[in-house]
Amino acid sequence: MLVEQTLFSDVDKVEIAVERLKMFEPPEGYFVAFSGGKDSTVILDLVRQSGVKHDTHYNLTTVDPPELVYHIREHYPDVIVDRPATTMWELIEKEGVPPTRLMRYCCEYLKEGGGDYRKVVTGVRWAESSKRKKRQLVEPCLRGRTKHFVHPIIDWSDTEVWEYIRSRSLPYCSLYDEGWTRIGCIGCPMGGEKGMTREFERYPKFRAAYLRAFDRMLRERERRGLETKLWDTPEDVMQWWIYGPAHQEDPDQGVLFE
Repeated sequence: MLVEQTLFSDVDKVEIAVERLKMFEPPEGYFVAFSGGKDSTVILDLVRQSGVKHDTHYNLTTVDPPELVYHIREHYPDVIVDRPATTMWELIEKEGVPPTRLMRYCCEYLKEGGGDYRKVVTGVRWAESSKRKKRQLVEPCLRGRTKHFVHPIIDWSDTEVWEYIRSRSLPYCSLYDEGWTRIGCIGCPMGGEKGMTREFERYPKFRAAYLRAFDRMLRERERRGLETKLWDTPEDVMQWWIYGPAHQEDPDQGVLFE
């Protein structure tokens, strides 16, 4: 519950989150990382409630679900859309291998950019994973340390996130009503075999786009003189990607700003 009764007083998590935002507000304002997911929906509404100075950014990854893109376009037209310098397809060709659970190069290029030398507000929460339980309310970015993160709802549960959304009648992506619990890039290996299979069945055009990227990747590997014995065809790469060694490790989820 967002309002918890204790022996001494009531604890209002909404008020606490708003006070956190006010407490750490920088002179230039916050950089709000917005993905269109449930957590960032809550974060943006809290930021607006708090009255702190801010600008809100959505990183277009080139592999976002169409429903999410349309949702943001319709309900959040004032959010700044940051377009990447490269696409997922170009990254796969450049890296010579599809992204895996342990090698998520795509996140660095497509999801985690922006906010350098700023305080970045996110919807990271302890309840999301065991790894995220180690996160702090305010912490530096470990990659380059050019920015700091503020996570105002770090101690909220999934139930509390949805309680807030419904109590405020906030618009959210329709995929949640279809049973999706997290919304990330189509084909993200963090979704595992089940998630990737479901996504490619729903979005066959994206599957075809990945196959075309794998074809270019294989030709580029050959040009560089790299080993290609694992795969003879783009479909071989796809089968390895969904069912093979790429999924033997599961360190943590890959969605930073949901």
